[in-house]
Amino acid sequence: MDAGRKGDPGRVPNATTATRKSDREMTVTRTFDAPARIVFEAWTRPELFRRWWVPKSMGMNLLSCEMDVRVGGGYRLVFAHGGGEFAFFGKYLEVTPWSRLSWTNEEGGENGPITTVTFEERDGKTYLSLSELHASKQSLDDNLGFAEGLRETFGQLDELLDELPLRGS
Repeated sequence: MDAGRKGDPGRVPNATTATRKSDREMTVTRTFDAPARIVFEAWTRPELFRRWWVPKSMGMNLLSCEMDVRVGGGYRLVFAHGGGEFAFFGKYLEVTPWSRLSWTNEEGGENGPITTVTFEERDGKTYLSLSELHASKQSLDDNLGFAEGLRETFGQLDELLDELPLRGS
């Protein structure tokens, strides 16, 4: 843990902002107090991803997390909620270490949104921007709740980053 991070009474949590960019696109941003390579690893290593991705308030459990993080590789996340199971899955379209990820969301059919996450390092911190581009205005309107869930999820990512060593590879 770095000085000035967790436990520092002067530390103010970073804000998560959500902006509707168009009828079909929503962008969620946040700055994390960690280098881009560490934040990127939290998004691409299943053993880290599963520790922060599911908002605790939703009462869901992440049962399995499969990630083949390469262009053309796939992911599959299986959740338990309310006595049932459901999956999110798709393929990675772009993988640029420490700076960009993009993937399909195929669980809703071929017109699922495309998610793109960029990681921009600024003075040892990471400015993260997540964009979801939907096929239609109605699709985005039906899924606006994801932005609110990301507020909690990104807070959980902050907690995980507090636990990870920030130096070394």
